[in-house]
Amino acid sequence: MSTAIKAGQPLLLTQKRIWIIFSALIAGMLLSSLDQTIVSTAMPTIVGKLGGVEHQTWITTAYLLATTIVMPIYGKLGDVLGRRNLFLAAIAIFTLASIGCAFATDFWGFVIFRAIQGLGGGGLMILSQAIIADIVPANDRGKYMGPLGAIFGLSAVAGPLLGGYFVDHLTWEWAFYINIPIGIAAFIVAFFALTLPSKKVTKKIDVMGVVFLSIATTCLIFFTDFGGKADGWTSLTTWAWGAGLIAAVALFIFTESRAADPIIPLSLFKNPIFLNSTAIGFVLGMGMFAALAFVPTFLQMSSGTSAAESGLLMLPMMVGLMGTSIWSGIRMSKTGKYKAFPIIGSVLTIVAMLWMTTLSAETPIWVICAQLFVFGAGLGFIMQIVVIVVQNSVPAAQLGTATSTNNYFREVGSALGVAVFGAMFTTRLADSLKEVFTASGASPEQAGSAMSSLDPQALHQLPQVIQDGIINAYADSLAPVFWYLIPFMVIALVLAIFMKVIPLSDTSGMVARGEAIGGEEAERLEAERLAGTTSEANADDTEQEGTDTLLLTKEDPEQK
Repeated sequence: MSTAIKAGQPLLLTQKRIWIIFSALIAGMLLSSLDQTIVSTAMPTIVGKLGGVEHQTWITTAYLLATTIVMPIYGKLGDVLGRRNLFLAAIAIFTLASIGCAFATDFWGFVIFRAIQGLGGGGLMILSQAIIADIVPANDRGKYMGPLGAIFGLSAVAGPLLGGYFVDHLTWEWAFYINIPIGIAAFIVAFFALTLPSKKVTKKIDVMGVVFLSIATTCLIFFTDFGGKADGWTSLTTWAWGAGLIAAVALFIFTESRAADPIIPLSLFKNPIFLNSTAIGFVLGMGMFAALAFVPTFLQMSSGTSAAESGLLMLPMMVGLMGTSIWSGIRMSKTGKYKAFPIIGSVLTIVAMLWMTTLSAETPIWVICAQLFVFGAGLGFIMQIVVIVVQNSVPAAQLGTATSTNNYFREVGSALGVAVFGAMFTTRLADSLKEVFTASGASPEQAGSAMSSLDPQALHQLPQVIQDGIINAYADSLAPVFWYLIPFMVIALVLAIFMKVIPLSDTSGMVARGEAIGGEEAERLEAERLAGTTSEANADDTEQEGTDTLLLTKEDPEQK
């Protein structure tokens, strides 16, 4: 099988070819999603061994920052150059950075390699979603997004278990060693299976847009990180980053308004469906990732469970996420209706967060499992559906750009959530832990040293009275943070209620762009659909033609 298609050569999108391409996407998604869940479970041990408990938010923030910066770049370059080589590069970057993480000898060196991992992880996430939109029409895409959600769920189940096993029975480095064979396998599968047309650059790349967007994102993360610390909002350093953020955003908007081919076209924000769905992703990111980043830590330290046990306790959340993600995708494909799913998901997530504010060291394990199940079920109703809605609202030429911009703002929300609410958690935790150690007779210097090297294994070697104090400190520091997350999910609910609905496209992105057989009339019909002018008769004809094109194979000549 050839591994590349020449520019301008139409591709026959048979069902067999679609599933071969889809297998490559699954391999890439498995690599990215498995790593994140392994690290979340192993994080308390990693920061304890490398000496960075008080800075542990940077393990998550560095990855999210790098991922956020590169998302629009991957999206735009994919639209301009094609997505195959970019996807292969993302796999290679991610795998090599995993080797760096495994061999890191100090905390900040580890953080740097986590950031490099994010440069690859951002591409794996965006390109997988954009390639699906290229080869599968929106009205059939839910069936494919469901399995991608299942891969995320599978990874989220296997990741904590593997992370717990590595920490308890091997070493934390194995959380990154495992990426090496998976990365090599994913690269090989993608190299031979990912057959997509290549493209030639016809417009100048928006370099200045990339520069100002990167500066703005970096300033935003540092502004929230410094501001979230004790007395941070009165610090000149915090407001210096804030001033940099305002200046970079202004320069970015100015640049994009004049660029021939902007990295994020400002015209996207005139699209009410795109704007609504992207806003949902932003507030979802703030609430979701801030909660997910520290729940495994809470389970290990507050509930006294081991790393492996905390991984098992995350199973209910992933079961809920997998179930609702797959079911909602199938229902969306069958009925063409989708508005109810984000509404239901927002309600469930609000209920779960309200329930989780009651977490304490005495909360029964079965209650924690029930809370996580409801939380995961709510997320599953929202995540994949919002991406499909965004892709369905833009022309085929902007699929990658729209997908990456939507994910960009969700990751900005995630980074904000982790930085702000993580800072709340760690600040409260540091104060509480210092009181525990000083009350036992330790000096402030000794307390600081003990806090820096605290991990689940070290916890159980301390006197019982100190253990109890530490467990209560973790519980009392995290549970109240959920109160601050709930308003963001209420905003997501309101946005979902007012979401505008248009018919799902029955034409894949490659067909609409003329890169696949059957695209002669697709671009005109898609423009009419997006404008809401497609007649019912034309819509019926388009649906039949799109189905025939998608399923046309040499083995089934009767369909011609």
